[in-house]
Amino acid sequence: MREPPRDRDAAGRARNARPRDVSGRPLPRAADGVEQVDEQLVRTADEAVTEAQRLLDAGLPFSAHEVLEGAWKAAPAAERELWRALAQLAVGLTHAQRGNARGAVALLDRAAGPLGEWAGPVPAEIDVASLSDRAAALARRIEHAGVAGLADTDLRPRLRRAAPH
Repeated sequence: MREPPRDRDAAGRARNARPRDVSGRPLPRAADGVEQVDEQLVRTADEAVTEAQRLLDAGLPFSAHEVLEGAWKAAPAAERELWRALAQLAVGLTHAQRGNARGAVALLDRAAGPLGEWAGPVPAEIDVASLSDRAAALARRIEHAGVAGLADTDLRPRLRRAAPH
């Protein structure tokens, strides 16, 4: 049987238009999947964080990753490492959601370092210190106990600093 032609965008770059499950895994073409995120959509920093948070809260870390990756690619050079670390955090959460402990630990650690070391301006009130601590703690927890005992709340970090009361 012949494979269907590969999905391509207007510039000819490969794109996978197949529907995806909540963890971002491709589904058969005729299946119903979750709403896909256009990572090419340019958002302000505030819009990107708001949308990524909405997706994390909905249990869709892969989709949040797509938003954060789009922000990373569109960010000014001075902010790219911050956005990259946030995208890696979301991928780490995706691996945990998929049951891949090794991938989760690797990506959470890869995110924790740059977030904890971030010294530049922080756009959209991103809570870099708390996210770094949370990513590192979750990586250690998964490393020692696996992903089986994780609660939904473990995979839904708050991206912004809490508003003062």
